[in-house]
Amino acid sequence: MSLKYAAPALAAALLFGASTPLAKVLGAELPPILLAGLLYLGSGLGLAAVLVMRRAAGLAEEARGATLAIPRKDIPWLAGAIVAGGVFGPALLMAGLATTDAAPAALLLNVEGVLTAVIAWLVFKENADRQIVLGMAAIVAGGVLLSWQPGAARLSSGALLIIGACLCWAIDNNLTRKVSANDALVMACLKGVLAGTVNTSLGLLAGAHLPPPGPLAATLVVGLAGYGLSLVLFVVALRSLGTSRTGAYFSVAPLFGVLIAFALWPQVPSWSFWGAAALMVAGVWLHLRERHDHLHTHRPMAHVHRHTHDEHHQHHHDFPWDGTSPHVHPHQHAAVTHQHAHFPDIHHRHPH
Repeated sequence: MSLKYAAPALAAALLFGASTPLAKVLGAELPPILLAGLLYLGSGLGLAAVLVMRRAAGLAEEARGATLAIPRKDIPWLAGAIVAGGVFGPALLMAGLATTDAAPAALLLNVEGVLTAVIAWLVFKENADRQIVLGMAAIVAGGVLLSWQPGAARLSSGALLIIGACLCWAIDNNLTRKVSANDALVMACLKGVLAGTVNTSLGLLAGAHLPPPGPLAATLVVGLAGYGLSLVLFVVALRSLGTSRTGAYFSVAPLFGVLIAFALWPQVPSWSFWGAAALMVAGVWLHLRERHDHLHTHRPMAHVHRHTHDEHHQHHHDFPWDGTSPHVHPHQHAAVTHQHAHFPDIHHRHPH
């Protein structure tokens, strides 16, 4: 696997890893439900501004038949992802963080990667060979070692809330996979606006008050980076890698969080940090060296996504095109049987 396919998932992990400790700090004077709402609202409003600027710059390519609308058949999947991961997930996490120390919280967040992979493999029948499973196990083990403290994983009420948040995000990840061919900016914007509005409204109705302008702006910016741009990159990775592989790369987020903490507050790393880093690097390496190659059949399908003309995209256009640049428009795939190395991307979700 080329690093270019893993890069979006790793970048998403970097942004989310940086935002998690900041959310803990920002939540010191905000009710959990309001903090969750503002983080998602920041992502939604920020991405809406990006969409407006993109359209003004003429980069949306609607003239070629591309559309920002989500197809009707995809709406139930996206709605489920928004409710699970955008409404319940962050609310449960912020409630859990309010009564859980940072170390056990970081330890428990590793459950998301495990649950994401299990649902992908057992429910959605996504292919995974021994190397991928071992890589996932190494990354999760690294995350556990990174945040482990004796007695830290006890199942208090706060810990159960965080595990519940991980389950919600695992469901969200797998549902988002079903609609990952759509515009990633649009989907992340919709999730941010809808989930942010619901949670912020619930927080205000419960008697909470918005923070002063400075902290409010900081919370919205953290939400844009850690929940908005991170989600956009995550969807792009889902499109190319499938759920379990994207989830595995995203599980290195705690390592990025610790590295950022070391940069801000220098200290000598412990042996557990080096052990965790080695396990996570080994897990990523196992994923990067994957080669899944067999005879497979593509069923006829029609969808819209950015693409170039490769072995899976051979079609004519009714608009000018230079023959090389990536472009977006509705296109039809004919049935074809062939053999080559591939991942469970939007074109390779076939049984094995």
